[in-house]
Amino acid sequence: MFKQILFLLLAVATVATAKPKPSGKLYEIRVYHPMPGKYAEIVDRFRQYTTKIFAKHGMENIGYWTPTDTTNQELVYILAYPSREAREASWQAFSNDPDWKAVVAKTQANGKLVERVDQTFMTESQLSPIIKTVAKSPNRTFELRTYTAAPGKLTNLLARFRDHTIGLFSKHGMTHMGYWITTDADGKQPKLIYMLAHPSEAEGRQHFKDFAADPAWTTARDASEANGKLTEKVESLYLTPTDYSPIR
Repeated sequence: MFKQILFLLLAVATVATAKPKPSGKLYEIRVYHPMPGKYAEIVDRFRQYTTKIFAKHGMENIGYWTPTDTTNQELVYILAYPSREAREASWQAFSNDPDWKAVVAKTQANGKLVERVDQTFMTESQLSPIIKTVAKSPNRTFELRTYTAAPGKLTNLLARFRDHTIGLFSKHGMTHMGYWITTDADGKQPKLIYMLAHPSEAEGRQHFKDFAADPAWTTARDASEANGKLTEKVESLYLTPTDYSPIR
């Protein structure tokens, strides 16, 4: 009987601590670059119209942000879809929606709002927590980080995150929002993209200083890079959520 109880307790503990499986959704980061003087109008068009029409056509609004550096006038947002096929069908329906066409005609009566749109497609990494659209008060500051691995080193980089980095991020007060791997068919090695949350940009920067100085990190980094660096480039963008962002 004792062995049976012990087995059940171990089974429950294993389930409780098991990493959630990736959802299989397709995620898309879209970055809107405004025409001169049209930044506020782009942000407001999403507030009043676009997010609602997206939802109407089965697109999941994950989050909408603007850079904390206000000289960098961009709107950054993430959508999710059940699959690539669902994404294409949703965008076609959105583009052909008479409501959307009316919005475009109304908001662009004095000229185009968007100069260009950058897009990146991704799927959840095994590293990722369950991605939740949670709004907290007061608003948090978010950090979008993009890692370009050295050639052939992405697997090693992911292993370092799994075994060391993620735990050390938590130790130093960083909140994990999502971890993704890019799926763009450009012939290049996929990238690791992830998002963290901080109470503020200043605290986020301090978190990373503390992390970088942690002996546990320097030991893990040096051991993992015995045969060469794992990253070629690391990009960081601090973001403020819009008032209509599901994640805040």
